[in-house]
Amino acid sequence: MTNRKILPLLGSLAASVALLSACSGGMNDSPTGAEGEQPAVEQSEEGGMASDGGGMASDGGGMGMDPAANLVGAGCADYAEMVPDGAGSVEGMAQDPLSVAASNNPMLTTLTAAVSGELNPEVDLVDTLDGDEFTVFAPVDDAFAAIPEADLNALAGDADALSEVLTYHVVPGQIMPDQIAGTHTTVQGEAVEVTAEGEELMVGGAAVICGGVQTQNATVYLVDTVLMPPAMADQS
Repeated sequence: MTNRKILPLLGSLAASVALLSACSGGMNDSPTGAEGEQPAVEQSEEGGMASDGGGMASDGGGMGMDPAANLVGAGCADYAEMVPDGAGSVEGMAQDPLSVAASNNPMLTTLTAAVSGELNPEVDLVDTLDGDEFTVFAPVDDAFAAIPEADLNALAGDADALSEVLTYHVVPGQIMPDQIAGTHTTVQGEAVEVTAEGEELMVGGAAVICGGVQTQNATVYLVDTVLMPPAMADQS
């Protein structure tokens, strides 16, 4: 697929979100693993799976950890001000599996619609995202809104391209901010590079707004740009 189709393929998530945001909470039927438990955060080698190799940790070792202890990014204060408490807050997200936590975050309504099959029924990643340990570079709604509407519309209609783009934002294993700098192999198969200067993290060309946000089975980095897999970008 040409990049001309891809940036054809990157448009109506923004347009569709207005219609779909009411449905974005519909991911709550996804698997929740060990109910009520918050696993210990597990770190991985670059691109590696969590050390237990088996989905969500269930030993409860992270129950006493402060979910905000490892946050990094200039936008964390704004996030805390926007969502100071409740299910979509830093503390609230730590209580739920990834898909549910994302659906509760008011900055991730477009991404939620994209991964849950609401935009394209052929692209439903909920079971995958809730079924193992991941690091997720999560584009906020403003990141999708910055893409031309026609391009996002085209992406939403192409299941293969949508899956490629979404899985390029996911790395196996939980990686904390103090270990995230480096090159990581994504679920999509290509590598993404994370660079850091002080506490300012960049994921490819995307800036991390707030990173180190915990869910039951993932470490999330809110980013300001939708990432393009290199193979797609090279097809221009």
